[in-house]
Amino acid sequence: MKDRMKIWCVSALLCLCGSLSLSAAGQWKDTLVVTRDGTGDYRTLTEAMEGIRAFMDYKVTVLIKNGIYKEKVVVPSWLQNVDFIGEDAEKTIITFDDHANINKMGTFRTYTVKVEGNAISFRNLTIENNAAQLGQAVALHTEGDRLVFVNCRFLGNQDTVYTGAQDTRLYFKNCYIEGTTDFIFGPSTALFEDCTIHSKRDSYVTAASTPADIAVGYVFKNCKLTAAPEVDNVFLGRPWRPYAATVFINCEMGKHICPEGWNNWRNPENEKTARYAEYGSKGEGGSMDKRAKWTKALTKKEAAQYDDLAYIFKISNGWIPTENE
Repeated sequence: MKDRMKIWCVSALLCLCGSLSLSAAGQWKDTLVVTRDGTGDYRTLTEAMEGIRAFMDYKVTVLIKNGIYKEKVVVPSWLQNVDFIGEDAEKTIITFDDHANINKMGTFRTYTVKVEGNAISFRNLTIENNAAQLGQAVALHTEGDRLVFVNCRFLGNQDTVYTGAQDTRLYFKNCYIEGTTDFIFGPSTALFEDCTIHSKRDSYVTAASTPADIAVGYVFKNCKLTAAPEVDNVFLGRPWRPYAATVFINCEMGKHICPEGWNNWRNPENEKTARYAEYGSKGEGGSMDKRAKWTKALTKKEAAQYDDLAYIFKISNGWIPTENE
């Protein structure tokens, strides 16, 4: 009798735990609203991510109302399939102000937003690092794969966008990215399409560190390169690592782009390995006549390869990004 009672008690407890688990699962929402004034589900993005189930296989949408969100945001590796959608790109602002020389922080801890999860998108918002110009200050730091950024603004100075992990793929569409030195840098494969790239100082736009065995690093297609009025000597890129790969295709370049276009980062050996190329560059800074001799002018056929998203993003599993993803 006592044994039967024990079995019944254990069974009842298991059933209760199961029902509690189902009840908890039923509380997860697929749409969350973040507002600074407290009228939404959460007041910060960090709080909102606590309301997203780990490793879910369905899409979660986080709607972010206009406001200034001063917080250091980490999208953790256990989150995936999440869309962060701002109300207005110029009025929905995520901002912080760390820089590399605060308590010997170093570059890689200065981010405002760090994305570790996969299959994450950001739309219609601003990510900003507004630190004083006292060192490297990252606005966006990515480590996840299959990340999409549409109609976003990335504001900063040195090292604004860090694409921080090799074998990861990023897609930027209709974005505005500004900075001073090496403000788009890292080892990822990234396509920038119909973006505005704005230089705030005479310096370098990109500093790719593409691994030797990865065919495609940074691809800029149909982008517009602009600059502050006093800026007149900007390089398209310099190799952070020897096999840096960066291509500009059909981009409009202002007069601030210097005639040689590319820099070897004070190391002639980099000229033997860096993979820098252009096709269809136009505007006052687009002339190829005086480009560095060790860089390449693509043929029409070679440039056409970059019309194939499968070619750009063929690192693994055939992911093809879309702006509506």
